[in-house]
Amino acid sequence: MTRSIVPPGMEGYVSDWKMSPAIFSGDFLFLTGMTGAGPDGTVDPDPAKQIELAFQRADDVLTHAGLSFGDVVEMTSYHVGLQSHISDFRQIRDRFVQAPYPAWTAIEVAGFVTPGTICELRIIAKKGTGS
Repeated sequence: MTRSIVPPGMEGYVSDWKMSPAIFSGDFLFLTGMTGAGPDGTVDPDPAKQIELAFQRADDVLTHAGLSFGDVVEMTSYHVGLQSHISDFRQIRDRFVQAPYPAWTAIEVAGFVTPGTICELRIIAKKGTGS
C-alpha cells in the first residue's frame, strides 16, 4: 500500500513541487528532505534555528503519519559548512532521536535549492519500530 502524507501547512509540496512531504510504501515511510526553511520559504541565518526547524518539520510529518522519531531507522543529513555547525546539529539531534538509535550519515554538499539553507534531513521510518 502506498499513501501520501501531507501535514497541514505542507500542501505546497504537492501543488508547487509535485511531491509528497512523505509517502508510505508498505510499513516504510520515506520523508522528502526537510530543511529549516519557514512557511514563506525564508531561512534564518542562525544554523541552530535552521536545524531545529528541520527536525521540528520532520517530527510534524512523522506525527501526522502516526509515527515518531522512535520509528526512524535511517537518517542522512546533508550540510553546507558541516564543521561549522556539527556541534549544534548533534545537540539538537540528540533531543529528537530515540533508542534504538537510527543509522546516520552526514554528508557535506555545495548547496540547496533555497539560498542560505545549511542543512537538509532525509529520513526513513518503519511502522512498528518505535517503543
